[in-house]
Amino acid sequence: MPELPEVEAARRAIEDNCIGKKIKRTVIADDPKVIDGVSLSDFEASLLGKTIVAAHRKGKNMWLQLDSPPFPSFQFGMAGAIYIKGVAVTKYKRSAVSDTDEWPSKYSKLFIELDDGLELSFTDKRRFAKVRLLKNPATVPPISELGPDALLDPMPINEFINSLSKKKIGVKALLLDQGYISGIGNWIADEVLYQARIHPLQIAASLSKESYEALHKCIKEVIEKAVEVGADSSQFPSSWIFHSREKKPGKAFVDGKKIDFIAAGGRTTAYVPELQKLSGNQATKAAGKPRKQTVKQSKDGGGNDEVDEPGSEEEENVKSVKSKGRKNPTRHGGKKPSVKRKLSESDEDVDDDDTDGDDKGYQKKKTRVGKNPPAQRKSKGSKDNDDNKDSDEDQQKKTRGSKKPPVKNKSQKSDDHDDKGRDEKKEIGKVVKRNRSKVQKKIQEKSINWSKW
Repeated sequence: MPELPEVEAARRAIEDNCIGKKIKRTVIADDPKVIDGVSLSDFEASLLGKTIVAAHRKGKNMWLQLDSPPFPSFQFGMAGAIYIKGVAVTKYKRSAVSDTDEWPSKYSKLFIELDDGLELSFTDKRRFAKVRLLKNPATVPPISELGPDALLDPMPINEFINSLSKKKIGVKALLLDQGYISGIGNWIADEVLYQARIHPLQIAASLSKESYEALHKCIKEVIEKAVEVGADSSQFPSSWIFHSREKKPGKAFVDGKKIDFIAAGGRTTAYVPELQKLSGNQATKAAGKPRKQTVKQSKDGGGNDEVDEPGSEEEENVKSVKSKGRKNPTRHGGKKPSVKRKLSESDEDVDDDDTDGDDKGYQKKKTRVGKNPPAQRKSKGSKDNDDNKDSDEDQQKKTRGSKKPPVKNKSQKSDDHDDKGRDEKKEIGKVVKRNRSKVQKKIQEKSINWSKW
């Protein structure tokens, strides 16, 4: 997608072909998602008859300076592109406009015809771009919020080192921050970190002086080379990781070395583990917690425990790993299963650190299952004694094979107790049959006094 070199190539194409020419005709798409904050009629009226004086760029944004304000500005988004009829302008994968397509393209958002017949168009298939009409684009957002341009206004080496030494976030996440340095996108960040032999998750403040100097040098060299060839990727050096970063994991190599993919700065990141290694405390912690590298989640342990600033890439990686590893919500503070479900689960799923609330729920369930029979059954007399003898024999059969033999009713104090004990034992026996080992464990934990029954 368009980054500094692609937008700079578009700016230079306009500068070489359109400066000093007057706008004769315009066609503006009825697309308020892209044409931002201005009506079509006002936009057209502000351009007609104006002369293009200059083309400017900062980061991934470009604007045309006319002989009087306001000026059209372009935020390229994911697939924004400038096309000039009859002029070769760098094309890239997501621009989705070819020479055989209709002209202007159906994806055109702003079409301009100049007084000498030259035609240019800004297209955007994905509709993430923004086209605005501003009196002074450099003084208002988003351009006013950008950091120094990586090509036009690079930081001096001393300022660069001093700045990075204070940043306690992953170095790639920092490079992608347009408020810190503008113009560096995903592929440039991967390339400069590979060339500088720096791990994408390395905390910026933990880099050595040599790494700071290498990074500063590589940013300059990579961007200047890409701009020099007009952002034509076919002319990028064959030693760049760029040519293999979109291949499938396991099939991506550069100079014979394997490329792995992780998430860094919220983006899929290509790097070479053999050359880009974590250093310092991060290397020690990564060695203690070896994890397989994947695109979905960072498992190399790189910087996860070093994060001081909230919202950094390393912290997000930790959250991702933790959330994806949760299988039993009870053990991580999630919603707890019902008491009924607890009684039917295996011992492996029972938490040893159940809360008091869970214990109460468990006891409450037992009490409800063994609820006293209606009062009128107390008058059944000796028949209850005979029934109780049978129930004792049944109970022994039902509980045979359990770890703890059934506890006999020793009280025999009254018919009420016998009747009550019989019903309770029947219900408990059913539970024991379903899950003997767990019920025995709970009985031992709760120290149920059977003699009262």
